[in-house]
Amino acid sequence: MYHSAPHPKLTKLPPDRALVENMNILRQVNKSIAALAELKGIANLIPNQAMLINAIVLQEAKDSSEIENIITTQDELYQAITTANSNMSPEIKEVINYRKALFEGYKIIDQQGFLKLNNICEIQELLVANNAGLRKLPGTVLKNDKTGNVVYTPPQNHDEILELMADFITHFNESSDLSPLINMAVLHYQFESIHPFYDGNGRTGRLLNILYLILNKIIDVPILYLSSYIIDNKSEYYRLLNEVNRSGAWEEWILYILKGLELTARDTIERISKIRLQLEDAILMVQQNAPKIYRKEIVELLFEYPYCKVEFVTKKLGVERKAAARYLNTLVEIGLLRPMKIGRVMLYVNVELFTLLKK
Repeated sequence: MYHSAPHPKLTKLPPDRALVENMNILRQVNKSIAALAELKGIANLIPNQAMLINAIVLQEAKDSSEIENIITTQDELYQAITTANSNMSPEIKEVINYRKALFEGYKIIDQQGFLKLNNICEIQELLVANNAGLRKLPGTVLKNDKTGNVVYTPPQNHDEILELMADFITHFNESSDLSPLINMAVLHYQFESIHPFYDGNGRTGRLLNILYLILNKIIDVPILYLSSYIIDNKSEYYRLLNEVNRSGAWEEWILYILKGLELTARDTIERISKIRLQLEDAILMVQQNAPKIYRKEIVELLFEYPYCKVEFVTKKLGVERKAAARYLNTLVEIGLLRPMKIGRVMLYVNVELFTLLKK
């Protein structure tokens, strides 16, 4: 994970501005900001934001957990969420907890407009499903998975962790004339280096990235995540994180994060465009082939929940179960949905959307 060389004592924020802002970095900031502005604009054209949030948050939860070697499939996740299965595997629970923690963080930022240290602890508690809180006991080290060698020792003293986290929160919430994208890269490095919790530091840190972008109005809703980019460039992520630790090599680290934001924004724009086209095609398909049951809300519901069930339709449209079942079965007949029975629950899968989300 990290390099084995000894690391200097972790210092408080901010780093020397000359180290984190130069022409190379500012050029990449402009490219990343342009991509994020385009993403923000196209996301606002989607009539039902819940469609995007549900689909993309679940992908992020899966990818972020995968970085920690918690492997699941989209099929298992959607089935577990839709059926509220109490016998889900530990891996599925971890991913669903991530989703829950992310929604809680989004709600806090939306209602409060800032984060407190307690909020970060609440988010991490939801994520790992325990309340151990900030590290109090010394002894936490990060080891190489293959060799077992200690590769990084984060701050050990509880008071030092508290002091560093208080400083982190101050810089997370305050406005600055430094680009928020550069700040996000600096904050992410700092959080991962403090390593304040016994468990879930990577996932919590990646979740804080999106909350920081929302707090700074770079995007409006949680639809952009770096986890898939980090999976594709995992060894580089840990190498650059460590280079900052060892020698203050900020430029490469910040460029890595900024490029990740640009590439991920472009990828998300493409995915949203495809979702919009599929939604338009589905509306047309129902209007032409099942005009008697057509309602825009029911088609949008199938994009909010690619695995749909009767209860979702009764709640959304305010109809009886019999009518809801008739709607869904009609959509099966015209080829928009595919039925799937899980235990006693009948699910209706929006196959084309689900295929797109799995890519």
